[in-house]
Amino acid sequence: MLSALEEDRIEAAVAAAEEGTSGEIVVVLASEVSHYPDVALAYAAGVALIVPPLALALGVHPLAMATQAGLWTAAQSGAREDQTSLALTLYAALQAALFIAVFLICEITAVRRALTPGVLKRHRVERAARQQFAAISSRAQDSQTGVLLFIALDDRQVRIEAAKGLHDKVGETVWTRAAQAIGSAMKAGHDPTGGIITAIEICGAALKEHYPQAGPHTGGFSNRPVEI
Repeated sequence: MLSALEEDRIEAAVAAAEEGTSGEIVVVLASEVSHYPDVALAYAAGVALIVPPLALALGVHPLAMATQAGLWTAAQSGAREDQTSLALTLYAALQAALFIAVFLICEITAVRRALTPGVLKRHRVERAARQQFAAISSRAQDSQTGVLLFIALDDRQVRIEAAKGLHDKVGETVWTRAAQAIGSAMKAGHDPTGGIITAIEICGAALKEHYPQAGPHTGGFSNRPVEI
């Protein structure tokens, strides 16, 4: 996801931010938090359900198409029951073909990312970040001083989780500024490393203000970003 040099820069920024504080900063990088299979299913089902009746409303009739294709003869057209059966069969076949075609198109990574709603990405990233934070907190020596920077690079989403004791002291504004620093770098198409380092510095300043420590930092977590 990031080069070794970029990870070195982030590692150094975390080490500098944690100097003089008992707090911990953990950076987690994810490529894509979900494959979003429900997005492909939703679009495929929507097209399959909407397009056929819309085509009928616009005057496209399956029996006329079958006659032109040679699947139905004029001699057979008087059999009303067979007409209905064929029409339903063609309708179902069209729906199935549309569903499969749209589903396969939506499975293309670039198409899926473009079609996935931002609110769904935010929800999945938030859930993944909370899971990561819960796992990290369970191993933390002091669960009141930890900050997680969770960056989903392909989804271009950022989530910052902080321990409740720290969050109560700092408030939401600091975490919003930190998230915006990373988000701005990603949305501009630039290297996100600079934004991540800025966010680390913002979080480090908050930790030093509320959880200062005179001696050297003795945290139990690696300063190097974790890739999942």
